[in-house]
Parts: sequence; structure tokens; C-alpha cells
Amino acid sequence: MQRLQAWFPTFIYSDRLRKDGARSFNRELLQECYQLREFDDQGRRWSVRNYPGGYTSYGSLDKIHRMSSTFIELESRLNRHVRAFAQALDWDLAGRPLAMTDCWVNIMPHRVAHSLHLHPLSVVSGTYYVVTPRGCSGLKFEDPRMSRFMAAPPRTAAARAVNRPHIAYPAQAGRLILFESWLRHEVPASPVQSERVSISFNYAWS
Repeated sequence: MQRLQAWFPTFIYSDRLRKDGARSFNRELLQECYQLREFDDQGRRWSVRNYPGGYTSYGSLDKIHRMSSTFIELESRLNRHVRAFAQALDWDLAGRPLAMTDCWVNIMPHRVAHSLHLHPLSVVSGTYYVVTPRGCSGLKFEDPRMSRFMAAPPRTAAARAVNRPHIAYPAQAGRLILFESWLRHEVPASPVQSERVSISFNYAWS
């Protein structure tokens, strides 16, 4: 046996949604995202209180995959990736599917942030990127052991990525990120003027 081995890893999945046609599909998604913001009075009011400066449909319309054929197609394409992620985690689903339960839009202008959080009552969560201006904020994850470090010394500036307390995935249009819903994450304040548009979602084991 090796002297040093890694156990209990935390897996994060990232891939392109589809091999081709992402730009035309994203144009359709973007049009619907902006139409939703225009239509969703309740969501804009909710965002003023809970997502200052930006717009999210999380507090108003969080089942968009049941309302729009474009989002139904997104769900269908995401399902393949979620199945691959579950297989990589060696989950025994006992013949029961992982099904999308929530799906909502996020539009982040300049300086808008999404603070550290997790997704209770879900199994897999993720984000799909529609528009990602150059230099926009990515998705930052926190080491899930942070609350148990107690008197642990800080890491060196040259620490390997696997030993750092945070890791950030860049936001790239056409790509998705999947993670287990208990993993805390955040989106730092956007440093660019253009809007960053993404679609977030949850899956449950039904």
C-alpha cells in the first residue's frame, strides 16, 4: 500500500452540453431568458430583495423546464450528463430515475454576486452557461471540510489545487457544471459590464 493515498474525494463534473450547434441553441435560450425577465414582475421584485442588481427567476418561476419547449430540450440534453455523473459516483439508484425538479434563470450584470450557499433537498445541482462575457466570474466551490479544520494551519501559497480550500471553475458559454447539492458554492461579483446569463437546476432521486 502507498504511504499517502486520497480518500473521500469530492467530484465536480464539467463538459460541453452538446458537440455542435451550441451557439444557435444558446441564442434561443437567451431570447427566452430576456423575455422571461421582461414578463416576470414578481421575479424582478424578488430579485430586488434577494439578488440586488440582477435578475433571477428562482423566487417566482423555478420550473421553466415544464413551460418551454426550448427548456425541455435543455433538460433532455442535461439528463445524459447527469446519468454519466451518477455513474462516476458509483450510485446505486435502484432503478429509480434522477429527475429535474427545479430550473431557473440568472442574469448577472456588473458587480452582482451570488453569496455562498448550497441546494437543500436535492441530489445533483448544476449550471448551464448561455452568455459568458470575457472576464466574467466563474463558479467557486468551498472545501466541504472547512467547518472541521479547527486549528489546522493555513495552506502555502504554492499549495496544489487539490489541497486548496477553494476551487473556481470558469464560466464558459455552452458548458455545464454538475455537483452534489450539499457542496457549498458561490459566484463572486462580476467585474465586467456585460451581462452574464446562466441557467441553474436541481435533480432529485424520485
